[in-house]
Amino acid sequence: MTTIRLVQGDITRESADAIVNAANSSLLGGGGVDGAIHRRGGPAILEECRRLRAAEYGKGLPTGQAVATTAGDLDARWVIHTVGPVHSTSEDRSALLASCYRESLRVADELGARTVAFPAISTGVYRWPMEDAARIAVETVRATGTAVEEVRFVLFDDRAYEAFAAQAG
Repeated sequence: MTTIRLVQGDITRESADAIVNAANSSLLGGGGVDGAIHRRGGPAILEECRRLRAAEYGKGLPTGQAVATTAGDLDARWVIHTVGPVHSTSEDRSALLASCYRESLRVADELGARTVAFPAISTGVYRWPMEDAARIAVETVRATGTAVEEVRFVLFDDRAYEAFAAQAG
């Protein structure tokens, strides 16, 4: 059974087998969590992302999917990149957000990762409401069969931590 833990802080400072990156589809870095992971992880992550773009992800990583690279200088073995959906008030994209968590866990299982640190995917510039994102994240992790022993949600501020704590019980 997977244990869910909540931590308030900076995901780039976590020690885990795999750290999940809320990436943009280009895989080439960006703002928020994505930029922080690329900056702290160093050039090895970007180098592998460029190779992925040149090979199977020429058009970018599709929303809801996940792929792994080295973790570079981070205290992890791998970074699992997943592209969250942009929130929409006219279209239900919650299945895509759930897919980010499911696919990241699937990749973690393929790698043999036992501890995985997740950010609150899509809650930054993609504007997903925090309470709904927390519900989807926690429900999806609980419902996904995985060999991952610990899922750690690393939440940047009080608001995110409280929203996830309300869902995690």
